[in-house]
Amino acid sequence: MRDGTVIELGAETLIITSDNSGAIGMKEQDRVAVPYDVVAYYAFRVAVMENVALGGVPVSVVMHNFCGDREWEALVSGVERGKRELGVNYEITITGSSETNMPLLQSALGVVVIGKQHRTLSKVCIEYATKFAVIGKPLVGEEVVNEEAAIAPLELFRYISEQEGVQSVLPVGSKGILYELNELVDGVKVVESMVQTDLDLYKSSGPSTCFIVAYDGAVEERLLKRAGQYFNRVEMM
Repeated sequence: MRDGTVIELGAETLIITSDNSGAIGMKEQDRVAVPYDVVAYYAFRVAVMENVALGGVPVSVVMHNFCGDREWEALVSGVERGKRELGVNYEITITGSSETNMPLLQSALGVVVIGKQHRTLSKVCIEYATKFAVIGKPLVGEEVVNEEAAIAPLELFRYISEQEGVQSVLPVGSKGILYELNELVDGVKVVESMVQTDLDLYKSSGPSTCFIVAYDGAVEERLLKRAGQYFNRVEMM
């Protein structure tokens, strides 16, 4: 089951995805200290990747801000960065609300992305013609800041999701690559012994620092050339 809600509204279908961030920010009791534009960027990143993976074209972002009213502009700046990196040529609106009555001891943020469906998902099966790869590296916590160069770019994610011969893309979350492979592949339970890759199959990918792509073998050279250092081949047996 993919993360997100698909709602049919007459001729159009809405896709709603979300992500939460807690104890990450600039408050004294936060567990990870990063600026609020970074907090919002990564929360948006997760939600928008899940939206695109479900076949959506993102049109609006809603933020639930518990970091403080003064931090709103920094949060918007982070989402704007994500929008630029996504590389779309249309407007994605930003709205939301800030908790101003009760100050919290730790930072918290919720981000919702609303999109319109422009493609339906195809089933992914383990067969000779289907290949798999992980783009980027699973990172979590302070690794996300310290190893930013290993994180799959949003523009690359969007590009790959739109390519002919790509069957499906799926962001990797906190449960790791193996878990997401089971969400992606139809009709079979994927176990560790079936997967060969240099990456840790169980490590959290935090704010979706990597994603899985299932594709026709005929387009591998094109994907490998475009993804470059981010490309990690996954052999399925």
